[in-house]
Amino acid sequence: MKCPKCRHENEEGAKFCEECAAPLGRACVKCGRPLSPTAKFCPGCAHPAALPPETLATAARLSSPESYTPKHLAEKILTSKTALEGERKQVTVLFADLKGSMELLADRDPEEARKLVDPILSLMMDAVHHYEGTVNQVMGDGIMALFGAPLAHEDHAVRACYAALRMQDAVLRYSDELRRTHGVEAQIRVGINSGEVVVRSIGSDLRMDYTAVGQTTHLAARMEQLAAPGSSRLTAGTLQLAEGLVQVAPLGPVPVKGLDAPIEILNFRVGGSRCGPHTS
Repeated sequence: MKCPKCRHENEEGAKFCEECAAPLGRACVKCGRPLSPTAKFCPGCAHPAALPPETLATAARLSSPESYTPKHLAEKILTSKTALEGERKQVTVLFADLKGSMELLADRDPEEARKLVDPILSLMMDAVHHYEGTVNQVMGDGIMALFGAPLAHEDHAVRACYAALRMQDAVLRYSDELRRTHGVEAQIRVGINSGEVVVRSIGSDLRMDYTAVGQTTHLAARMEQLAAPGSSRLTAGTLQLAEGLVQVAPLGPVPVKGLDAPIEILNFRVGGSRCGPHTS
């Protein structure tokens, strides 16, 4: 699947570009087949591709960081953006998505399906914002978030880990409600990696234009893809920055496309204080 922004060729089924993290394409909510930007019906199952007004309103709300970033965080970002532009920053990247969304959405019309999925997106975003991370991309049933830029925090890796735990707990509670009311369950998977980015600009709409150094975003996306439903995975690089505050279970080395040698990955849960980093 070719990225519309940087033209990088990604593996089939990818939601974000592994090179620039741009969202990739539309997909049928019923069968999951990729759709062209102008498709009115799915060519695979003939399900309507048009979105109802309520879903369009949700899409508009999620279209720009300005529309979904809490006001107090937006003010901090705009205040500090001049100092950040052109800087090379150490950050932690988090990817999270709803695993098995096709099963959750099966046999439901698009409007009803969004009513089930949108609360999950909100829970993931709320967890990111609670620890002063920023949601950089929203795509279908997943998000990409940054910790450490554009809001600078030395403990960005720890904040990302606590955000992952918080969203897993929140979605678990929501899944209990879904099971009682709709007979379905929801689980998310989270991937985290730390590395460097060069911040090029921050727009008035809070959208940050940046260039990842090396495999920063690619490895975070790969951790998400490798995570089992209901779990979170991180790289050894992130663990070094969160040592003592994250309890991990090593899963061994795995090969990653674009890297010469396998990398160590870890399953994790947060240890120590459950309140997490100070966020006031």
